[in-house]
Amino acid sequence: MSIEATFPRTSGVPAPTPVERETAPRYVDVAVVGAGPAGLMAAEVLGAAGTAAHVFDAMPSVGRKFLLAGKGGLNLTHAEPIEAFLGRYGTRRAALEPLLRAFGPEALRDWARGLGVETFVGSSQRVFPVDFKAAPLLRAWLHRLRHPGPGGVPVQFHMRRRWLGGLTPAPLGGWRLEFDGPQGLESVRAAQVVLALGGASWPRLGSDGAWVAWLQAHGVPVAPLRSANCGFDAAGRDGQGWSAHLRERFAGAPLKSVALRLAAPDGAVFERKGEFVLTAHGVEGSLVYAASAWLRDTIETQGQVTFHLNLLPDWPPERVRAEVAHPRGSRSLSSHLKSRLGLDGVKTALLYELCTPSVLHDPDALAQAIQALPVILNAPRPIEEAISTAGGVRFEALDDALMLRSHPGVFCAGEMLDWEAPTGGYLLTACFATGRAAGQGVRALRARGGRAAG
Repeated sequence: MSIEATFPRTSGVPAPTPVERETAPRYVDVAVVGAGPAGLMAAEVLGAAGTAAHVFDAMPSVGRKFLLAGKGGLNLTHAEPIEAFLGRYGTRRAALEPLLRAFGPEALRDWARGLGVETFVGSSQRVFPVDFKAAPLLRAWLHRLRHPGPGGVPVQFHMRRRWLGGLTPAPLGGWRLEFDGPQGLESVRAAQVVLALGGASWPRLGSDGAWVAWLQAHGVPVAPLRSANCGFDAAGRDGQGWSAHLRERFAGAPLKSVALRLAAPDGAVFERKGEFVLTAHGVEGSLVYAASAWLRDTIETQGQVTFHLNLLPDWPPERVRAEVAHPRGSRSLSSHLKSRLGLDGVKTALLYELCTPSVLHDPDALAQAIQALPVILNAPRPIEEAISTAGGVRFEALDDALMLRSHPGVFCAGEMLDWEAPTGGYLLTACFATGRAAGQGVRALRARGGRAAG
């Protein structure tokens, strides 16, 4: 039988006969490549429905990045109203909205509760497990994957298997994949495939973006991967970065209760209160991450970007002006700012770093700088330092079930898709939702006998 005759009827692919096993790749029903949240969720959907899912991953254990994300407290999702929640996905809202409405924040909390993990909503509307930890949730999840309820099939795990990019129609039907495993090269034939390989941030945990070139070689459209939720290099006052004094004294210092304002080239305005950290290179932290897509995109189009920092966002401008102009007698300017406005430490240091002497000694100009200090950024930090990545497999290359139009039977999920979102639970929620959608897509395809829609 020819390849064309069996492809794309992949779910009905026959298992090899004893003779064929001698020469054919190992056969599995569904190969899930990637053992992060998206891949595990796809495997759970399949296993619960009685389909044998085999999870392959290059790491020695599952969920490495998931565990790292929860090291300081697992921010599982966010409890803001759903319309605001969906708005966090920017230009990819339309593509993700059906998936997030099907499995959004409340559904994710219910899912965790089903694993015996209760969650709570913090003061910032972020949702955490009551013990803040990722490991107990992951352990409970793995137990359920390995020991499903009635009608379920245990998920099989194959660790230390690095996918080598092979994705070709197998002579017996389905898809042939090649892995570098403990015993060398391993070939696997799968009726269906779910790719959940992550982005390119944290490469030491397995998400290295190597798959981009491999999928492009197979004709899959992929948007370039870029840093997201990342820090940035600052120009400083002379364009050469922070001064040695600022780096040595204040690198790592948090700037709390500040506000960041940025006007994008299209006229849209980002403005938010929060906190971030001064680094040896520039800036990073939650408030910077929230604006990172705006900052990065402006740098890409204009070469650099300027945001304005309000060091006293809760103070009315007239009060700031009055306090700055108050006679200071013999006191130094630093003592005056601390006494009258409560400014000291890294906030005062940043004023001295970025303001000229003429501004520092002009009450009107200084008052304006305190509430609109221009900070120039030159570049995002390297992608391996980023929390997440933008770019990936373009949604235009996928159908509504996240199956590649050019490769029927091959689905993509998680951060390897072309979307981005700020920190705050949005990243994990979309990874879970897309993994679930891909798993459901495989189930639906198998129910149709493996024939792709259309």
